[in-house]
Amino acid sequence: MNQTVGKIGAAITGLSVLSFAVSMIVRLFNDSIGTYPSCLSSLFIAIGFVIFICSIFAVNNKPEHKAVGMAGIAFAVMYAVIIFLVYFAEITTVSLNHTLSEETLSIISYGYTGSLFFNYDLLGYAMMALSTFLAAFAVVPKDKGDRGLKLLLWIHGVFFLPCLIIPLFPLFKTGTSIIPGTILLEVWCAYFLPICILGLRYFNRKENPHIDFFTNI
Repeated sequence: MNQTVGKIGAAITGLSVLSFAVSMIVRLFNDSIGTYPSCLSSLFIAIGFVIFICSIFAVNNKPEHKAVGMAGIAFAVMYAVIIFLVYFAEITTVSLNHTLSEETLSIISYGYTGSLFFNYDLLGYAMMALSTFLAAFAVVPKDKGDRGLKLLLWIHGVFFLPCLIIPLFPLFKTGTSIIPGTILLEVWCAYFLPICILGLRYFNRKENPHIDFFTNI
C-alpha cells in the first residue's frame, strides 16, 4: 500500500510539474491566460510532494532513518502550507478582484518581484529544498537509478540557502516582468521532473522487486 501511495504521489507531482512548465511557456506568448494555470498546477505539486515525501519515509524500514524522515515530512508540510497560502490567494483574491490597486498588488501578488507573497513563495521553496535533502537520507538505493534519485534529492537541497537568503537582500528590482522568473522556474522544472520519474521507478521496484521498471535507468 505504501508503495502504491508513493507512486501516486510521484505521478501527481511529475504531471503537475510538467503542467506548470507548459503553462508558463504558454503565458510568455499569451499573457491573457494570467497566472491561474501555473498557480493551480503549483497547488497540485504541493499535494503530490507531501505524499511523495511521506511515502519515501514509509517504505524505509530502517530505524536509524526515522528522525531524518520525519524531519523531511515536517518541512514538506511547511512547504505545502506556504505554497497553498500564496497560490490560493493568487487565484482567488488577486485574480478575481479587479479593483485592487497597484500598491496592493505589489504586496500580495507573487507576480511582483520583491512583494511579500513573492518572498513567501521563495520561503516555501526553501522548505521544499530542505525536505528533499533530508528525505534523501531515507532512500535506500538498490541500483544506479535509485542512487540517481538519492543524489538528485540531495543536490536539490542546495536551493535551501539561496531561496532563504535572496529575500533578505535587494538582489532583484521590484517589477512585473515574467521572463527572468519563467526562465529560472523552467530550469527548476527540468531538474525536478527526473526526480519524479525516478521516484515513480523507486516505488514501483519496492512494490514489484522482480519487475524491472525502466530497465535502462
